[in-house]
Amino acid sequence: MSSEPSIPQMVRNDGTYETAELRSDQISVGIVQTPVRGVDGDNPEPGIAANLAYLLNAIDKAQNTGGRCDLLCFHEFPLHGFAPWNLQQYLRVSRHPDGPEIEAIGKKAKQYNCFIALGCQMLDDDWPGHTMNTQLLIGPDGKLIARHWKQRNMRGMFPGVEQFTTTIYDVYDRYVEMYGIDAVVPVERTSIGNISMSSVQFEPELFRCMALKGAELILRTATGGCEWHDMRLTAYHNDVFVTIVNNCVDVMQPNEHYFVEQAAKNDWVGRSAIFGPRGVVMAEAGHLETKRRAVLDLAKHRKGHRTPDFHLRLYQPVFDQYVERYDPNLWLEHVPETKVEAAKYLKDKMRWTSFW
Repeated sequence: MSSEPSIPQMVRNDGTYETAELRSDQISVGIVQTPVRGVDGDNPEPGIAANLAYLLNAIDKAQNTGGRCDLLCFHEFPLHGFAPWNLQQYLRVSRHPDGPEIEAIGKKAKQYNCFIALGCQMLDDDWPGHTMNTQLLIGPDGKLIARHWKQRNMRGMFPGVEQFTTTIYDVYDRYVEMYGIDAVVPVERTSIGNISMSSVQFEPELFRCMALKGAELILRTATGGCEWHDMRLTAYHNDVFVTIVNNCVDVMQPNEHYFVEQAAKNDWVGRSAIFGPRGVVMAEAGHLETKRRAVLDLAKHRKGHRTPDFHLRLYQPVFDQYVERYDPNLWLEHVPETKVEAAKYLKDKMRWTSFW
């Protein structure tokens, strides 16, 4: 009989956490709010080339105006945008970690001696037929140093459709077997601080785990909308720095005045921000394309910072009885081809009563 794999120590018991030496006591962080432009899922390369050129130009402008940055953060999908693609289109749109786009962004990181963070649908040779919503961190040496998979997709948001891109939860057992349990909630220990990244929203437990494992900067992304207070409260409750980069209104698109008006009313576009510990707003964007910058005193923060202090024993019995709405690993047997198929596939696998 095989034994369960041993779980490494991921959280220290004295409130401290492992770190790397900082490149400087103060770290400058820039959030760059740009449009999201969906490419043609049947012929994505021209659109991706145009988006890449736009992104590289945005990096140049961000580093040459308003102060240099040790870290530049972009939104969830600057390379390929977002559109109602099917799986085969997603696979064409998704990028490879060794592809020319990542290499080109790496050259900019090396040019400016900075880290660059962005989201992208990614391919992986070990996962044929899957496309992963991934947060990327590129280092100042130009190399891709981290790929953080999205941990889970939200379900039940829209009637009759579900997102079908592969998350960790969808292939959990194989993911853990391949990469280890520590990689489910990863923390990168870098010269600009301990970094975790995710595009997950409305799941505070995830970000609490990041903070417990020593994350000092939590880099969050969105496309087409995010709840600003969800982002701020991540910093408030965990005493860490948090960035959120959402896309901006695209004034080059038709009906731009409608989008500006709706954005101002509903806050589903823009409002990217940098939050300090205890939720202090250090920088905030409006609804249009822009860069915002803040200087984080990481060395000072580390001196008095400890992992979150909460009383798990009070809550553990409740968590022990909780069963997820649907089981993990459902994408190991079958990856749906469309959002409609994904909804049908999940319908009889949900434990909860349907919203619709």
